[in-house]
Amino acid sequence: MDTSSSDSVLVGKHTRREFRQRMEAGQLKACIVPVAATEQHLEHLAMEHDARSVTHVAVKAALRLSPQVVVTPTLSIGISEHHMRHPGTFSAQPGSWLALLFDIVRSMRNAGFENILILNGHGGNITAGEMALPQFLQRLTGNLQFCSYWDLLPVEQAEPYLKTKRYPGHAQEFETAFALAAFPENVRADAMYDQPDKEPLDATAEAGAAMIEAIVENVAQFVREMIDGRRVAEIPPFYE
Repeated sequence: MDTSSSDSVLVGKHTRREFRQRMEAGQLKACIVPVAATEQHLEHLAMEHDARSVTHVAVKAALRLSPQVVVTPTLSIGISEHHMRHPGTFSAQPGSWLALLFDIVRSMRNAGFENILILNGHGGNITAGEMALPQFLQRLTGNLQFCSYWDLLPVEQAEPYLKTKRYPGHAQEFETAFALAAFPENVRADAMYDQPDKEPLDATAEAGAAMIEAIVENVAQFVREMIDGRRVAEIPPFYE
């Protein structure tokens, strides 16, 4: 497998032999588990936005650390109950979402990964993910981390690219700029004019590309620190 291609960082693109050989050779040091949502993003962005954006970041970051890092299939349905009045939105109950996430992480621990980053791309997943992480660590051990990709680009670094200064927002300037830069086919430009929220009109592909570049580099650095032992999760003790 060509370790410079996008396919080389996607677990699902490997055959079982290819994956086994890379693990046995000690080549793979970490994996990224992208989690997101499929939900309404105003009138102008495709509903896959969260899943598409976090996958984009995960793959680009993994490629920067090639051949050491792979990316699991994205958990593309999240906790989106607050958007359910908009048909087409999917929402999982927190318990069922966490159960599936646990099994994804467990599968990667079983495969031999010590360093696992759950990279979040949807605000509705944050509370459940952060609350469950200590229990995941107790059950699965390892160096397991959870963070939202936008948290790795501090507000003060993002604001120079944002006219509205709203970050990350929901389907507003930041997410629209991201889509314009990474997957412009998911942006319905004409729809920005006939919806109440006009903030997306301030988005530019250039700003999106600059923010994506910074986010990808910071995610790659986060995982690099996990691999080299500078960022290690503390496993909560069990009570005696």
